[in-house]
Amino acid sequence: MRFHQVKELVDWAADYHARLADQYARLAASGDDERVKMALEYLAQRERKLQGDLLGYLDDGSDHRSVLEAWFDDPNDFPHAPVLERLPDGVDGKSVQDVLATALTAHRTLQDLYAHRAELAGGSGEKGFFEALASGHEAEVRRIARDMQRLEDY
Repeated sequence: MRFHQVKELVDWAADYHARLADQYARLAASGDDERVKMALEYLAQRERKLQGDLLGYLDDGSDHRSVLEAWFDDPNDFPHAPVLERLPDGVDGKSVQDVLATALTAHRTLQDLYAHRAELAGGSGEKGFFEALASGHEAEVRRIARDMQRLEDY
Protein backbone atom coordinates (compact mmCIF):
# COMPACT_ATOMS: atom_id res chain seq x y z
CA MET A 1 0.00 0.00 0.00
CA ARG A 2 1.38 3.36 -1.00
CA PHE A 3 -0.49 5.77 1.29
CA HIS A 4 -0.32 5.50 5.05
CA GLN A 5 -1.33 7.40 8.13
CA VAL A 6 1.34 8.22 10.67
CA LYS A 7 -0.56 6.14 13.23
CA GLU A 8 -0.06 3.05 11.04
CA LEU A 9 3.70 3.52 11.21
CA VAL A 10 3.55 4.06 14.98
CA ASP A 11 1.40 0.93 15.38
CA TRP A 12 3.80 -1.09 13.22
CA ALA A 13 6.78 0.15 15.28
CA ALA A 14 5.03 -0.73 18.56
CA ASP A 15 4.31 -4.21 17.23
CA TYR A 16 7.93 -4.52 16.10
CA HIS A 17 9.17 -3.70 19.61
CA ALA A 18 6.79 -6.34 21.00
CA ARG A 19 8.07 -9.00 18.60
CA LEU A 20 11.67 -8.15 19.40
CA ALA A 21 10.90 -8.31 23.14
CA ASP A 22 9.28 -11.72 22.67
CA GLN A 23 12.32 -13.00 20.79
CA TYR A 24 14.69 -11.72 23.48
CA ALA A 25 12.54 -13.29 26.21
CA ARG A 26 12.41 -16.67 24.40
CA LEU A 27 16.18 -16.69 23.99
CA ALA A 28 16.72 -15.69 27.63
CA ALA A 29 14.50 -18.55 28.79
CA SER A 30 16.39 -21.10 26.75
CA GLY A 31 19.95 -19.84 27.26
CA ASP A 32 22.72 -21.24 29.41
CA ASP A 33 25.13 -18.31 29.72
CA GLU A 34 24.06 -16.16 32.68
CA ARG A 35 25.40 -12.89 31.25
CA VAL A 36 23.68 -13.46 27.93
CA LYS A 37 20.44 -14.27 29.74
CA MET A 38 20.70 -11.07 31.77
CA ALA A 39 21.40 -9.06 28.59
CA LEU A 40 18.42 -10.61 26.80
CA GLU A 41 16.11 -10.02 29.76
CA TYR A 42 17.27 -6.41 29.96
CA LEU A 43 16.66 -5.89 26.24
CA ALA A 44 13.22 -7.51 26.44
CA GLN A 45 12.32 -5.08 29.22
CA ARG A 46 13.60 -2.08 27.20
CA GLU A 47 11.63 -3.20 24.13
CA ARG A 48 8.44 -3.51 26.20
CA LYS A 49 8.99 0.01 27.50
CA LEU A 50 9.44 1.37 23.98
CA GLN A 51 6.33 -0.51 22.85
CA GLY A 52 4.36 1.06 25.70
CA ASP A 53 5.66 4.52 24.88
CA LEU A 54 4.50 4.19 21.28
CA LEU A 55 1.13 2.76 22.25
CA GLY A 56 0.69 5.78 24.52
CA TYR A 57 0.73 7.99 21.43
CA LEU A 58 -2.17 6.00 20.01
CA ASP A 59 -4.41 6.59 23.03
CA ASP A 60 -7.45 8.71 22.34
CA GLY A 61 -6.23 11.48 24.62
CA SER A 62 -2.87 11.87 22.90
CA ASP A 63 -1.66 15.38 22.18
CA HIS A 64 -0.41 14.06 18.84
CA ARG A 65 -3.81 13.12 17.38
CA SER A 66 -3.53 15.52 14.41
CA VAL A 67 -0.07 14.21 13.53
CA LEU A 68 -1.18 10.59 13.91
CA GLU A 69 -4.10 11.17 11.54
CA ALA A 70 -1.84 12.75 8.88
CA TRP A 71 -1.37 10.85 5.63
CA PHE A 72 1.91 10.35 3.83
CA ASP A 73 2.83 8.93 0.46
CA ASP A 74 5.58 6.36 0.48
CA PRO A 75 5.80 4.19 -2.64
CA ASN A 76 8.24 1.86 -0.85
CA ASP A 77 5.91 1.29 2.09
CA PHE A 78 8.17 1.82 5.09
CA PRO A 79 11.82 2.08 4.10
CA HIS A 80 14.08 0.08 6.38
CA ALA A 81 11.26 -2.35 7.26
CA PRO A 82 12.76 -5.35 5.41
CA VAL A 83 16.01 -4.97 7.38
CA LEU A 84 14.09 -4.63 10.63
CA GLU A 85 11.87 -7.62 9.92
CA ARG A 86 14.90 -9.91 9.56
CA LEU A 87 16.59 -8.83 12.80
CA PRO A 88 14.53 -10.68 15.45
CA ASP A 89 15.20 -14.02 13.74
CA GLY A 90 18.91 -13.23 13.50
CA VAL A 91 19.48 -12.94 17.27
CA ASP A 92 21.36 -16.06 18.26
CA GLY A 93 21.94 -15.32 21.94
CA LYS A 94 25.43 -16.84 21.96
CA SER A 95 27.27 -13.82 23.32
CA VAL A 96 26.50 -10.46 24.86
CA GLN A 97 28.29 -8.75 21.98
CA ASP A 98 26.14 -10.54 19.36
CA VAL A 99 22.98 -9.58 21.23
CA LEU A 100 24.20 -6.01 21.60
CA ALA A 101 25.05 -5.76 17.88
CA THR A 102 21.53 -6.83 16.93
CA ALA A 103 19.91 -4.45 19.41
CA LEU A 104 21.99 -1.51 18.24
CA THR A 105 21.27 -2.31 14.58
CA ALA A 106 17.54 -2.44 15.27
CA HIS A 107 17.52 0.88 17.10
CA ARG A 108 19.75 2.68 14.62
CA THR A 109 17.60 1.42 11.75
CA LEU A 110 14.44 2.62 13.50
CA GLN A 111 16.19 5.93 14.15
CA ASP A 112 16.97 6.17 10.41
CA LEU A 113 13.34 5.36 9.58
CA TYR A 114 12.08 8.15 11.84
CA ALA A 115 14.67 10.60 10.48
CA HIS A 116 13.57 9.67 6.95
CA ARG A 117 9.94 10.39 7.85
CA ALA A 118 10.98 13.71 9.45
CA GLU A 119 12.76 14.75 6.25
CA LEU A 120 9.65 13.99 4.19
CA ALA A 121 7.15 15.37 6.70
CA GLY A 122 4.25 17.39 5.39
CA GLY A 123 4.08 19.81 8.30
CA SER A 124 6.02 21.08 11.27
CA GLY A 125 4.01 18.96 13.74
CA GLU A 126 4.76 15.78 11.85
CA LYS A 127 8.41 16.76 11.42
CA GLY A 128 8.77 17.48 15.13
CA PHE A 129 7.04 14.22 16.03
CA PHE A 130 9.43 12.11 13.96
CA GLU A 131 12.47 14.11 15.03
CA ALA A 132 11.53 13.40 18.66
CA LEU A 133 11.19 9.68 17.91
CA ALA A 134 14.58 9.67 16.15
CA SER A 135 16.16 11.52 19.06
CA GLY A 136 14.62 9.05 21.50
CA HIS A 137 16.18 6.15 19.64
CA GLU A 138 19.53 7.89 19.62
CA ALA A 139 19.31 8.14 23.41
CA GLU A 140 18.18 4.50 23.59
CA VAL A 141 21.24 3.40 21.59
CA ARG A 142 23.51 5.20 24.07
CA ARG A 143 21.63 3.73 27.06
CA ILE A 144 21.77 0.17 25.73
CA ALA A 145 25.46 0.42 24.82
CA ARG A 146 26.30 1.84 28.26
CA ASP A 147 24.25 -0.72 30.19
CA MET A 148 25.48 -3.67 28.15
CA GLN A 149 29.06 -2.52 28.68
CA ARG A 150 28.42 -2.53 32.41
CA LEU A 151 27.14 -6.08 32.10
CA GLU A 152 30.29 -7.08 30.24
CA ASP A 153 32.43 -5.47 32.95
CA TYR A 154 30.46 -7.27 35.66
